[in-house]
Amino acid sequence: MKREEFAAALVNKVRAYIEREIGLPADSVVFIALSGGADSTALLLIMKELGYRVKEALHCNFRLRDEESHRDQLFVEELCKQQHVPLHVRHFDTEEVAQERGISIEMAARELRYDWFREKLRLHSRSGEGEAFVAVAHHRDDQAETMLLNLLRGTGLRGMAGMQPKHEGIIRPLLCLSREEILQYLASKGQAYVTDSTNSERVALRNRIRLDVVPMLRGINPSAVEHLCLACDNVRQSIPYYIKGIETAFTELGITAESFPLSALNSTPSSPFPHPLLHEWLAGKGFNRTQEEDIMKAEECGRMWHSGTHTILRDREALLLAPRSSSIINCQFSIKQEIVPCIGETGANIAYFDADLLTAPIAVRPVREGDSFVPFGMKGRKLISDYLTDRKINRLQKAETFVATCGDDIIWLIGHRSDNRFRVTENTKRILKLVLCECL
Repeated sequence: MKREEFAAALVNKVRAYIEREIGLPADSVVFIALSGGADSTALLLIMKELGYRVKEALHCNFRLRDEESHRDQLFVEELCKQQHVPLHVRHFDTEEVAQERGISIEMAARELRYDWFREKLRLHSRSGEGEAFVAVAHHRDDQAETMLLNLLRGTGLRGMAGMQPKHEGIIRPLLCLSREEILQYLASKGQAYVTDSTNSERVALRNRIRLDVVPMLRGINPSAVEHLCLACDNVRQSIPYYIKGIETAFTELGITAESFPLSALNSTPSSPFPHPLLHEWLAGKGFNRTQEEDIMKAEECGRMWHSGTHTILRDREALLLAPRSSSIINCQFSIKQEIVPCIGETGANIAYFDADLLTAPIAVRPVREGDSFVPFGMKGRKLISDYLTDRKINRLQKAETFVATCGDDIIWLIGHRSDNRFRVTENTKRILKLVLCECL
């Protein structure tokens, strides 16, 4: 096949894949993620040749490879000039971000990249110029590597599906092509590209899979990559049916986003395999496989598990899940104090007191074992733990409850009720308004 014929056939292959798997609306615009490597360079040329509205090319300079990073930027600047495509370059302090977030440099670069892409899509959505997508240049070899990587990490079904052709504004038009096809296409066009020297280093696990594992698999079966990608496609197409079954089981067993009944952990004729249900309940919450196994086996009430984003509590009848980001347990709060002429706005974070009865500084702290107060409207003292239990506050919520104190007295169970001893009465001369402020 002649070079021109090969290039035309390849472009038509991508066209058919986009129509079948992605389905771009006619009025949509496309941003191209352009590193300058072979894959993204081919992506830019192909999307242009297919006639899509390429609004901008997006180039990330992660400042990780010194002269190479500068070389890559110069290359994409020249390429975009030749292709008459506007270029937007963003520089990132990747190493600093990795240190701040406590993650690897590779993960930091990935997060920074996709955070920027999502930002571009949000900004475009306000313009009224039609739907927008960011096209990234992953191909079939990348798909096979991703599946192997996920399998090594102990993935669930979604990980076995690999990367999706279209997901939350990110599209992958080249998943129908192999790396070899992309290189042949660029050769047929006489198009240069840059090479990232770190791709040949065996530090990152993905590189070791690409350089060592995949060649070994191809030695066993020359069609190994194609078969892995076919398996990804089969799993991806099965997932909607799997999700439907999971949702049905959740409904039947009373599983909600915040609560997983302990009874659902037991194997029954209607739910013979409870582990997949727990796995899906925890999906995207940051818990690892070891924690999942521990949660399955744990029997002691009050046991807690933490991920980077969520907390689980084993309560008496259910596992309770809450985002750590919404928890106030590790936050520092302040109380805004103001003398007001009368009781005005009310809310969970607002309370009013007789100012002359409060003779010590006011502070905020977590509830402690044995804490008690006189709930507003009542005469007798009550343990806060009993008060919260009476109101069906679970143990996870109890752990996130704070009180305002004045000296040794609790004057306010924040978010619930103030102390009756310090209430505003007809004899009150000065009214103190307390407002719980945001985390500092």
